[in-house]
Amino acid sequence: MEKRDNKKLIIMTGAVILSAIVQAFSLTSFSIPAGIYPSGITGFSRLVSDILRDYLHINLPFFYLYLAINMVLAAIVYKEIGKLFTIFSVLQTTLVSILSSFMPPMQFLQDPLLVAIFGGLINGFGISIALTQGASSGGTDFLSIYYSNKFHRSMWDYVFAFNGVMIFVAGLLYHWEIAAYSIIFQYVSNLIISKRHKRYTHQAIIIVTKDPDKVIDTILSNVRHGITKISAQGAYNGEAQTMLYTVVNTYQTSEVVRYALEGDPKAFIETRNTLNVYGNYYQKPLD
Repeated sequence: MEKRDNKKLIIMTGAVILSAIVQAFSLTSFSIPAGIYPSGITGFSRLVSDILRDYLHINLPFFYLYLAINMVLAAIVYKEIGKLFTIFSVLQTTLVSILSSFMPPMQFLQDPLLVAIFGGLINGFGISIALTQGASSGGTDFLSIYYSNKFHRSMWDYVFAFNGVMIFVAGLLYHWEIAAYSIIFQYVSNLIISKRHKRYTHQAIIIVTKDPDKVIDTILSNVRHGITKISAQGAYNGEAQTMLYTVVNTYQTSEVVRYALEGDPKAFIETRNTLNVYGNYYQKPLD
């Protein structure tokens, strides 16, 4: 067990370091030179920093604000979303702040549209590295995961509204083209994250089998989710069947299907996307 825990910590540490490097590279080489605002606390910190500099003549680098806001949010949700998750997320945001302060910009592209697209892609990929290994890039991730853990629903509508207000202010104070390119950057970034991070999406699995007890035993010995048994009858030959129904996290779907087929290689299995889950649903807690 200790060896497994050490391996997990090593993987998480490597993932967080790589995530921070990729995200800092996206900021220094794409977002900041083009004046584009990323989503969440990163973009908010940059916008506030720019406003302080251009309108109040106060030079406060964005990475100080970024780190301070993340520390406050981490302190608020620390007890609710997992200690290990919070610690590694704070490490990620700290590294991003440090790296962004001295990493030299390498401008590969001049076209602002290409900068928005590829910068968003790199930024989303960097953040998803941390998310898929049990950490995050902090900021609204802290609030989103706290909300998702509590209500088993996504908070992205609220995050979208926050980003919308931020972009509107950026367009109003600076230029509407900046706002437009920021939307593209954020959209591409969030698209990559949503494709790679499956913790808070769900799928229903329907299994039709003649050997339900063996299938159930195989699944429940490996995955902690309830299963509902429904008596059924094959319409073609009239044979008695059992339909098993369960809902799991999307990233667990292939695993559960594999266990079901171990229990009954002839089972008929269907999976379908599930929008929301209510009631007594077990969500594996973050460490």
